Formats: sequence, C-alpha cells, structure tokens
Amino acid sequence: MIELFDVEIFGVEIFLVVILLAFLCEFIDSTLGMGYGTALTPVLILVGFGPLAIVPCVLLSELITGITAGLVHHKVGNVSFKRKSIHLKIALVLAGCSVIGATLAVFIAINIPKLWLNTYIGLMVLGMGVIILLTLNKDFRFSWKKIIGLGSIAAFNKGMSGGGYGPVVTGGQILSGVNGNNAVGITSLAEGLTCVVGVIVFIASPEIIDWGLAPSLIIGAILSVPLSAFIVKKMPTKTLKIAIGLITLILGLITIIKLLL
Repeated sequence: MIELFDVEIFGVEIFLVVILLAFLCEFIDSTLGMGYGTALTPVLILVGFGPLAIVPCVLLSELITGITAGLVHHKVGNVSFKRKSIHLKIALVLAGCSVIGATLAVFIAINIPKLWLNTYIGLMVLGMGVIILLTLNKDFRFSWKKIIGLGSIAAFNKGMSGGGYGPVVTGGQILSGVNGNNAVGITSLAEGLTCVVGVIVFIASPEIIDWGLAPSLIIGAILSVPLSAFIVKKMPTKTLKIAIGLITLILGLITIIKLLL
C-alpha cells in the first residue's frame, strides 16, 4: 500500500497523495472531458481503499468540481451557459437522463459481477475512441436522440463504477455534432449534476458509507480546474478532438487489458 502522508486539519483527515492524484485526474478530466473517475477509481483501489469507500466520495467530489469546472469553462468562453443557450439545454438534458440511469445503476452495483461491468465499459469506450479517430474530418449533424441515448448510458456507467461517464458523453457529443471545446465544458457541468443523483442514493441507502476520502478528493480536483479551462480555451478544436479520441481509445484499452491480466 502506498504511503498516503495524511495530516489532520480542523479535525478532518487529509491525504496528501490523494490530493495529488485527484489534481492530476481532474486536470485531465476538465481538459478533455473524461478521465477523473475512470482513472482515479482503479488507482485508489490499488492504493488499498475498498469500492464502497471510493465510489461515493468520487461522486461527491465530481458533484462539486464538475459544476465548478462548468462555470469556469463558461467564464473563460469555452462554452455558453446563458439562459436558453443550446449548451445549457444539452447539459440539462444529459443531467436529466441521469435520474433513471444513475439511480438504477447504484442499486445494481452491489450485485452485478465486476467482470461484466468492466468488459462492457471497456468495449464501449474503446469503440467510441476508434470511431472519433476514424471520423476526424467528418462533420456530424446535431442529434438530440444521440445526446439522450448516450447520456442515459453514461449516467448508468457513472452510478455503477464512479467512472465511464466522461468518455461516453464527451465522445458522444462530438459524434452528435457538438464542437469539441463546447463538449468539454458541457460534460463538466452535466457530470456534476449527474452525480447529485448518485450521492443522494448512497446517502439514503442502508449501507454505512465511509466519506473519509471526500475532503482530499475535493481539494485536489478543484485546484486543477482554472488551469484546465485556460488550456481548453487555447487548444485548437481539431487538436482537442484528436486528443479526446486518443484518450478515449487508451482508456478503453487499459480497461480491457486489466481484465486479461
């Protein structure tokens, strides 16, 4: 088990290594619209934390940092969440899809074999990465049906494992006709709103939840948000699309390879 270098501040235990891990994973997530829960959850498991000590805390930290990141992306101009804007409508529709998807997923998560879940998420994410890279020069017509379908699937992934949301929603928006820079900002806000459902269900569940990781995760993740939003603003759209496709592909491959080892 890795030494976490914990300190106590105002009676709250803070893990310095967890802050660093959260910072790095959220930096990737807020820059490319994916990677926080997908990368952080397995790393924390390797460190020695149990799934029920990780997933609720990851959801809570993403609730706070996702909404914060969305607002920062709006502030610097990567996306517009003004009233009646198409970007706000997409974010709210994606979040709305989470009510059924995430709620159902949390109740199933305790019983479903993890092998099935990881195989499903790995193949889906891998497939989306391949499609994005093969269609770099193709423009897609905007589709609400795709947005709603992918939002529901992504919310299910998030509730089941704490990850698998960003790759599906960010990649799915690009394949649904949304600009890459806009997709990152929309995903940040939608993911934060999506996590509200999962957190409420965990709080209401009869299981005793350990929230000890939450403060460290929240601190590390929030610290990365301003830098991430600035980089997205400066990154050319095609470069961002290539990066999103490559990261989606890599995350899918890693998930599948882990199943074979």
